[in-house]
Amino acid sequence: MSDDPHARVVADRLAAVGERVEAARRRSARAADRVRILPVTKGFDLAVVRAAAAAGCAEVGENYAQELERKATTAAEEGLEMRWHMIGGVQRNKVRRIAEFVSLWHTVDRLSLGEAIAARAPGAAVMVQCNLSNEPHRPGCALEEVDTLVGQLGEVDLEVVGLMGVAPLGPPEGARPGFRALVDRAEALGLPERSIGMSGDLEVAVEEGATLVRVGTAIFGPRPPREPRPAG
Repeated sequence: MSDDPHARVVADRLAAVGERVEAARRRSARAADRVRILPVTKGFDLAVVRAAAAAGCAEVGENYAQELERKATTAAEEGLEMRWHMIGGVQRNKVRRIAEFVSLWHTVDRLSLGEAIAARAPGAAVMVQCNLSNEPHRPGCALEEVDTLVGQLGEVDLEVVGLMGVAPLGPPEGARPGFRALVDRAEALGLPERSIGMSGDLEVAVEEGATLVRVGTAIFGPRPPREPRPAG
């Protein structure tokens, strides 16, 4: 363990999240045998990535392409080995900037994005993002369209490993029907990964069969105010 007090705080919080995950897993027959915790470093500087690495994490999630590119580039220069997950929406013209760094793309919700990823990273591992609230303004494809998109992505030389979803706004229990539907769809398609659940609703997600939960504030604390993104 690092002597850095920040790293010790992160390690303690990560352990607490792990206890929450295990408690939820023991409560449910639907729970997966193993649930990975993905620390989400959105809005933080590289110091939290170093702290996560010191706590034993080998992978982190980022929401914005430019943040991921900047942090991954600096981490590589420092010799910090980390697997980077792209967990936010990404425009096709940004794919080229981060393709070399991303180990798993969580938010592929249309064929055109998949084609852009395949052009830069053939064989890349991806997840199909599902819209769990059926609200048209929210990202993700409808669950009834998942089968078609999974097939199309496979045809353009991508490895679809699972499904991802974000809970609708509201109390955690309100996320249960959507999480359950996503897990059922993944199981029907033989997809091993289900990326659902965040700091506030991870227990419900684990109880319904999450294999990966995306956790930011419960590990790193409140995010600092976001600086305006540079143009380009």
